Amino acid sequence: MKLTVIGIVHSNPKSFSVTLLCDPVDANKDVGLLFTVNFSEKSITRNARIGGKWGKEEKTIPYFPFTAGDTFKMELLCEHQQIRVLLDGRQLCDFTHRIQPLNLVKVLQISGDIKLTKVA
Repeated sequence: MKLTVIGIVHSNPKSFSVTLLCDPVDANKDVGLLFTVNFSEKSITRNARIGGKWGKEEKTIPYFPFTAGDTFKMELLCEHQQIRVLLDGRQLCDFTHRIQPLNLVKVLQISGDIKLTKVA
């Protein structure tokens, strides 16, 4: 499975997030992936929530790829063991699956300081 998110970063961004939720009605349930971009810290945080408890945050990235006012294409590739995140065709990071089975993840939620132009 592959999710593609194409958008434009706002001119004065603070943050945005891409979340894979397990429950379409209750966002407080399990979260397969919370991918948060923080512009002031130039950081990207990944985490998951299982049984109401957040796991260990992952923050390691090789570079910070987002720029205010620029377009981006983010691809989330769901592989057997992990979600691989590509940004403009370059590998950014991986996130090992914590929710099992994967079909429990049902909802894509995107919020924050971006304008979406395409989600597929």
